[in-house]
Parts: sequence; structure tokens; C-alpha cells
Amino acid sequence: MTNSTSSENIIVSIKKLFFSRGSRKIFDDISLDIQRGKITAIMGPSGTGKTTLLKLIGGQLYPDKGQIHVDGQNVHRLKTADLYTLRKRMGMLFQSGALLTDINVYDNVAFPLREHTHLPESMIRTLVLMKLHAVGLRGARELMPSELSGGMARRVALARAIALDPMMIMYDEPFTGQDPISMGALVHLIKSLNVTLGLTSIIVSHDVQETAAIADYIYVLSEGKIVGQGTPQQLADSDSAWVKQFMHGDADGPVHFHYPAADYLADLLAPQ
Repeated sequence: MTNSTSSENIIVSIKKLFFSRGSRKIFDDISLDIQRGKITAIMGPSGTGKTTLLKLIGGQLYPDKGQIHVDGQNVHRLKTADLYTLRKRMGMLFQSGALLTDINVYDNVAFPLREHTHLPESMIRTLVLMKLHAVGLRGARELMPSELSGGMARRVALARAIALDPMMIMYDEPFTGQDPISMGALVHLIKSLNVTLGLTSIIVSHDVQETAAIADYIYVLSEGKIVGQGTPQQLADSDSAWVKQFMHGDADGPVHFHYPAADYLADLLAPQ
């Protein structure tokens, strides 16, 4: 089942996706749609393939079966040059921020503009200052990444992600390791940028409260399947044991606390 809406409003369409690593199935026949102009969250326990899904959407990984269309283009059938062109329209905020450590904040944000455009430095300067102002860090442009707090580094990475004015941004665990103030700032930024810049946002996260506060639609993954989907309110009201365990943070349930193992007593008494 997918989030039903008209096809012209779908920016990412995933149909019957299968993907494995060795003998382990990461995705087992999943289908989902990402609606244009909305904030869609992909949630689930650690190790369920949320980041892998972003790599599949970006064409960094190839599915075993199934199709992924981004803005009407079949990602995994594109020629290399066409894939690179599509990627320029897809911003990415990495979990680590992935700033270049040997150059300052200004040059980090300018980097994609210098690499992918032929704009004069005067125009690049204007654009860089605009992007840094949007994330509240215009005054930090001369700082080196080592001088930034974790929250500031994530915001600089966000400024860099929007440097080329992408049609959508993919966020890989944007709230991990952030203090409450930084987390609140990022939540506000993601929402406000999505509205003011007309973006589409895909958030991969297991931070339920923060993500549910801004997401328009949420997919919950577990064991290679979509075990729940809907608006934050619909998931809060869900009767699914899978969804309840994840949304409420229960230690045990369909996702077991104990990794599968032999009988405990038999294991203890087994000969060495």
C-alpha cells in the first residue's frame, strides 16, 4: 500500500523493491511514494535499512528487483551523466555533516557552486551569504569546522545542501547527537526551509517526537517490510503492535530485545 495521491504530485515512486546484503533481506517487496512539497519520514529501528533506502534513491546502490523513479526518471536506468545531473537536484544532509575539514564554513558552502556552476565569485559570494543567513550562521563564515559545535556543523551542512537550490533534500538522521536547543533549531529549519524554498524533504530518523512534529507522512519499516504508514496522528492512533512498539519506545514487542539464540540454560551448561 502507498500514500495515495495524484501521480503528478509524486516526486519519488518506489515499486516492488527488493534489496539484500548477502543472505540478509533489507527490503522485501516494498512500495512507497514521496509526495512533492511535503516532509516524508522513513522511520524504524536501527538496522532496518533506512539509510540504504536513501542510497538507492540517489543511485549509489542498485536494487535486486523493482524500480525507483525520481521526478519521473528511472534512477537505475540513467546514463552516468544523466544520473549526475539528477543528483545535482537532490540535496543530502549526511548524519556526520561531512564538512570538508581543511576549509572554512564559507568555502564549504561555496564548494558545490564552484564545482557545478560557472558563476563568478561575486555571485557565489551572494549565494553563500544567503544560504548561511537562512540557517542563522552568516556571521560564522570564517570559522573552521573544528571550531563549530555539533549543531552549528549540521546547520552549515544544511546550507551546503541547499546551495544549488535542489528540488528535494534527503536527511540522514539529522537529530542524532544534538542537544535539545540544537535539535529544536534543526526541527524549525527543516520545516521552514521546506515551506519557504518549496522543497520536498525525506527524513530518515528514529527520533520519534522530533520527526513526528514536522512530518506530513511517515513510513515505519521493520524486517524488510513497511509495517505502518500514515500521518503522525494516524500512527499515534494505530492498533499495530509494530507501530505501537516503535512510536512508544517499548523495549520488547514484535522487535525483540534478545537476538535469536539457543536456550539460555542449555547454553550455560553446554560443554566447552
